Amino acid sequence: MDALLERTFEAEQRHFWFRGFKRFVAPLIEEATAGRSNPKLLDAGCGTGANLPFLQRYGTAFGLELFWRGIQLGNRHGLPRLMQGSVSHLPLPDESIDVVMSFDVLYCLETPAERAAMHEMYRVLKRRGFVVINVAALEMLKGDHSALGGEVRRYTKRDLGDKLTRVGFEVKRLTYTNASLFPIAATVRALQRFRGIKSDQNNKGDFYIPPAPVNAIFSGVLALESKLVAAGIDMPVGSSLLCLAQKP
Repeated sequence: MDALLERTFEAEQRHFWFRGFKRFVAPLIEEATAGRSNPKLLDAGCGTGANLPFLQRYGTAFGLELFWRGIQLGNRHGLPRLMQGSVSHLPLPDESIDVVMSFDVLYCLETPAERAAMHEMYRVLKRRGFVVINVAALEMLKGDHSALGGEVRRYTKRDLGDKLTRVGFEVKRLTYTNASLFPIAATVRALQRFRGIKSDQNNKGDFYIPPAPVNAIFSGVLALESKLVAAGIDMPVGSSLLCLAQKP
């Protein structure tokens, strides 16, 4: 996990995927915080804490991370309000948070911990509060990154929607993302499975930053796709799954 956090930290500032990710989630966070005065936001499983400056635009943002290495990387860069803890046992009072974010965390949890994390998010949310969840999508996209990130599962829309509904959430939006790059991702992952998924220290997953022109082109493609998603158009397929759900 330390290796994953280090490589995530290196990539978060420049990689086209992270640029696209922020564009995809921003409209959902805006909807979740609309009409709330200085809402409290929790990034549950914040990794290196790199999303906190972005989340701070919408209210007072807190980051929770299980691994101390992530806290260290965040502290080194002066990121505020970081705490250590488990997403399956959130160290927060009932109904104390307006919006909980879970970005690429749930798919790494075994089923009992995944279920507990969803219940914990529900518990700490205020009434009519929201969760914004991003997870890996579609089992056909397993590859090197799956091994590096400790991936337990990949989701379909039905999988994630059903699980959140059973906890008590009302699903407001559920769409795949990164659809525009899906053919490339599917081809690369298929080739990785064919030659054998790397599980050693040479595995860099998807954190290899391509040459600047390619990185810029992919960033631009995802920027265009994010405009469609922001306009309410759901993608039929993609490497990630993005959800907005509300506590009644």
